[in-house]
Amino acid sequence: MPPITNDWAAALAPEYKKDYYKKLYTKVVEEYNSGRTIYPPADDIFNAFHLTPLSKVKCVIIGQDPYHGAGQAHGLCFSVKPDVEIPPSLVNIYKELEDDLGCYVPNNGYLVKWAEQGVLLLNSVLTVRAHQAFSHQGIGWEQFTDAAMDILNEQDRPIVFLLWGKPAQQKAAKLNNPNHLILKAPHPSPLSAYRGFFGCKHFSRANEFLKEHGLEPIDWQIENI
Repeated sequence: MPPITNDWAAALAPEYKKDYYKKLYTKVVEEYNSGRTIYPPADDIFNAFHLTPLSKVKCVIIGQDPYHGAGQAHGLCFSVKPDVEIPPSLVNIYKELEDDLGCYVPNNGYLVKWAEQGVLLLNSVLTVRAHQAFSHQGIGWEQFTDAAMDILNEQDRPIVFLLWGKPAQQKAAKLNNPNHLILKAPHPSPLSAYRGFFGCKHFSRANEFLKEHGLEPIDWQIENI
């Protein structure tokens, strides 16, 4: 796992000394060295933090755990590498964006553009065994990402949290700062999107909130490659 070197490093430093993190680190290294296929590649585990420095975070989207198919995960929730088929949940996110903001549906699922504008695309669990969803739940990642949520909650500037589905919404218990906007909806997966993710208009509502507070809105349009 390459170290986090931007302003997240100092904020997260207390976690590295805690017993749970030492056990987590040992377990993750063991998994990558086991001969099993683990996603994302080890160098990509902390990409959400690398690409979106703490001082730049305007918006937070919480996912569950990384995609577990070959070549999909690269450290940003819901995002896949440019040459990978767009997963069903992201297809539905794009449908909602088209309906909400008129964005065209692009030919790729590479969301780095969002991350570079201040959208923290953070999974609750940061690693997974190939073809075994949730296989790294309970090894300590949840505590680490809870710590990140605590840090975000303490920021005095306005931040929008888009919490889709119950696991993401459980993180809302960490959020009590009145400066922030918390938006909740069902998960965009095909199993639940029709229950209220479609029509939630979270993208336009997030941008309205940012503009109201004098911040540059997010350009949500992912371009064709």
